[in-house]
Amino acid sequence: MKLLQKDIEKDNAGQVTLMPEEAEDMWHTYNLLQVGDSLRASTIRKVQTESPTGSVGSSRVRTTLTLSVTTIDFDSQACQLRVKGTNLEENQYVKMGAYHTIELELNRKFTLAKKSWDSVVLDRIEQACDATQKADVAAVVMQEGLANLVLVTPAMTLLRAKVEVTIPRKRRGSCTQHEKALERFYEAVMQAILRHINFDVVKCILVASPGFVKDQFITYLFKEAVRQDNKILLENRPKFMLVHSSSGHKYSLKEILSDPTVTSRLSDTKAAGEVKALEDFYKMLQHEPDRAFYGLAHVEKAADALAIDTLLISDKLFRHQDVTTRNRYVRLVDSVRDNGGGNVRIFSSLHVSGEQLTQLCGVAAILRFPIADLSEAEDDSSSDDD
Repeated sequence: MKLLQKDIEKDNAGQVTLMPEEAEDMWHTYNLLQVGDSLRASTIRKVQTESPTGSVGSSRVRTTLTLSVTTIDFDSQACQLRVKGTNLEENQYVKMGAYHTIELELNRKFTLAKKSWDSVVLDRIEQACDATQKADVAAVVMQEGLANLVLVTPAMTLLRAKVEVTIPRKRRGSCTQHEKALERFYEAVMQAILRHINFDVVKCILVASPGFVKDQFITYLFKEAVRQDNKILLENRPKFMLVHSSSGHKYSLKEILSDPTVTSRLSDTKAAGEVKALEDFYKMLQHEPDRAFYGLAHVEKAADALAIDTLLISDKLFRHQDVTTRNRYVRLVDSVRDNGGGNVRIFSSLHVSGEQLTQLCGVAAILRFPIADLSEAEDDSSSDDD
């Protein structure tokens, strides 16, 4: 993402002009947009024209519109973002107040205006425009007959390919069918790796499976690379890392990223940091429950007591359409950063760790010091009143 212009007043109102450069930038933009914002972008409009003879035809014209946003639709697999709204500036093609849907395009700038730019949104822009935070981890999670190829970026987990091949069982005295099917499977996974992984960007490729599937695949991969003289694979051999996983399904990714050997190698990536923070929270919940809180009301009380060491919060909460509720989450983040000096980790809801956090109401905290269970304290106070 490229920041072309930023014009924000002292009262936090203003506008920014951005240019999305890759698919992941659409996810960042989705998190910036809210209903009621004003979006100005280039778009295509179908226009009806009437000729002098009275015949009616239609043509598609490119025009620039400014919409008051009413609906935001994001397709996470295709990374496409459509924004529907009413036109704020009339032109020769579109009347004032008419509905239109803009599909934001890569390498075409747009201007987003808000009545209030809060700290969370401004942080998101900074993160999106930071060139160092790109997709630098790929993972092939596999078992016999099934493989998922995933790209792990700082903001999301993208499933790039799913390979499924039926593998017959070994028969007594003959393994030919079994071995041929395995070879077809490994070949399909190899082609998926070559098609979807950009070796110039990716620092590490994790190959994970239960048992010896990963070892057999890597042996096949580099044997084929030598046979075909595939320089890309041979030059990047040190980037491949074998890890154990309990299955070949996508959900095993969390287990892989929390493996100590993996975290040490990926210590500089945001995704690994999120997984570790969530792991620390679960450990704390198990051993010292008075230092692990989740749920908005409890975490807010801990923030008031300046007790929060690490705040874990899902970016899904900042997309809440009720402004008052959203501001409550923003105030919580600001209070932890400004007053307590705590560490704030905003989890992507498109990461496996973010999905897990969403199951804990989307907000949790690791505390510096124990606080007696708030629900018990509330019960005690109510029994005293009786």
